[in-house]
Amino acid sequence: MREYLESDIGFYYAVGGFMIAVFVLGMVAIAVINPEGVGTIELVGLSGGFLVFMLVYFISISVQRLEDGDST
Repeated sequence: MREYLESDIGFYYAVGGFMIAVFVLGMVAIAVINPEGVGTIELVGLSGGFLVFMLVYFISISVQRLEDGDST
């Protein structure tokens, strides 16, 4: 595991996973604290925006891997 995180790409993947975990925990916290605080439209917009953000994030990691010639 340590060897995986010592590479730049491995670190970027770990940060991406951490961002997803924080987003999910935040959504769970909002649902528990105030179930009526986020409506369907807001939830779809927030989740959709986050999905697009993460898609661009992981595509940029893939581009970085191609530039470095790292196929692992």
